[in-house]
Amino acid sequence: MNQRTAVIIDYDAGNLKSVQRACAEVGLSASISADPEVVRRAERVIFPGVGAAGSAMRSMTRAGMGEALKEVIRSGVPVLGICLGLQISLDYSEEDDQATLGLLPGRVVRFRFDKPELKIPHMGWNEVRVTKPHPILEGIEPGDEFYFVHGYYPEPEQTGQVYALTEYESDFASAVGQDNYFATQFHPEKSGRVGLRLLSAFSEWNGRC
Repeated sequence: MNQRTAVIIDYDAGNLKSVQRACAEVGLSASISADPEVVRRAERVIFPGVGAAGSAMRSMTRAGMGEALKEVIRSGVPVLGICLGLQISLDYSEEDDQATLGLLPGRVVRFRFDKPELKIPHMGWNEVRVTKPHPILEGIEPGDEFYFVHGYYPEPEQTGQVYALTEYESDFASAVGQDNYFATQFHPEKSGRVGLRLLSAFSEWNGRC
């Protein structure tokens, strides 16, 4: 059997080694690369990240990585976005008033509420409720919790692109996708057993829903 492989995009947005280690746990050999040509040749691509939308987009643009990622998606290669990777996949982010990649129609907005018990950023474990089946979410059960760290959240234009919701004062989209692109607001690489289950499903996914 051929070794399953992936390329993790390096655009100076951190958290890459923990993603790489989690991939190794499920038998996915993942290299880290800041070279758009390496990304273009990948069998699978993981697009993670922590940080701010403005600096992330500057790094993506400077390296030519945004265009490479768009080409990969158009070619049908399975792609997994994580946290900031998801957020800069939409059209616009309120963070830094930033135009983003436009891989999916929609915007990213800041949590706004006046409840002292609800902190911003939203940090810690929270339930992810699957609302629409997807191969990557197969095996995720009611009550399964994943790890989040974010002060902004995605608002996709098309409800059909939302695959899971999470409640933090109100429901927000925590997993979205279209065709061969799927993305999570939570961090599967920091989510223990259930996170590894999701990464294992991604490693087997052929890019079709």
